[in-house]
Amino acid sequence: MWPVITHAAWANDSTYTDLDLNKCRTVAEEEMGVSLLCRGFGEYDVHFAESDLRQSILYGPLDKALENEVFESFEAFNHVGSKIEWRLDTSRKPVATILRWFIENVDDKAGMPTKESTGQVLVISRVAQPEDGRGCVVGYVDALSNPEANELARRVADEQVPGFACGRDRSAWFGQRGEKSGEPTHVWPETAR
Repeated sequence: MWPVITHAAWANDSTYTDLDLNKCRTVAEEEMGVSLLCRGFGEYDVHFAESDLRQSILYGPLDKALENEVFESFEAFNHVGSKIEWRLDTSRKPVATILRWFIENVDDKAGMPTKESTGQVLVISRVAQPEDGRGCVVGYVDALSNPEANELARRVADEQVPGFACGRDRSAWFGQRGEKSGEPTHVWPETAR
């Protein structure tokens, strides 16, 4: 059951940006993946990484030590959507994001991912701020198992992100979780905890 929502929790507003990976700048390239820097909201960039057909995204002015070390994704092959929802506080500063991920589960009959076996998860992230440089995944909402998934994700962003400590606190699922939601993975350097 959700706690009582205070007026301050609903003070946040949303704005949206497109994520077009073809318009991003390549930061690093390896045999199995790539790191890109993409335009986000205002001065808050999007840090995209892909390795072995799994993607990871962080937001904002990241601490340089974390930029190449943090990789938060899913066990199954996956890819992100193209529309980022930024949650803005009352001063219009972005504090959280919501992004739809597609989890490419293997269809047992086909032996490969199919449209029917693909899951959809709304991933809620904390946006790194200039004073801390820490951004990370805070929560997940199974978009196929929750009828009001977007609203639930906004509530998670507004209520969970403000007190979340990246590198120490563990991200969690909110609402119903179905079998297509996939299993999250987290790589966070021990030295940054």
